Amino acid sequence: MPDYLVTLESAWIIKDVKSMDDAVSIAISEAGKRLNPSAKFVEIEAGMIACPFCEGELNTALVVANTALVGLVLQMKVFRAESGEHASRIAKSVVGKALRDVPLKVQDVQEL
Repeated sequence: MPDYLVTLESAWIIKDVKSMDDAVSIAISEAGKRLNPSAKFVEIEAGMIACPFCEGELNTALVVANTALVGLVLQMKVFRAESGEHASRIAKSVVGKALRDVPLKVQDVQEL
């Protein structure tokens, strides 16, 4: 049975934030705290998207009225899964238990 690297996309809402950099830092910190005891092996990064005009990378954070929506990328290695779909279900289950009420979407599954 092969091993997989599962990449999940998450949306994180932060209230009373002053800047986009603060919002990203707070989102990563809060996600890390909630994942720490049970799923500390999950890697957390700020999400990036390609600019449709210049094809440069843009941060996936938006601040409006001191409230931010931050896109996070969570990566987890799943060992000895039956298939890519099975690995994604395992990752969503493990991360979803730690991050209750946070929307998750499978972005990518790679066989290692």
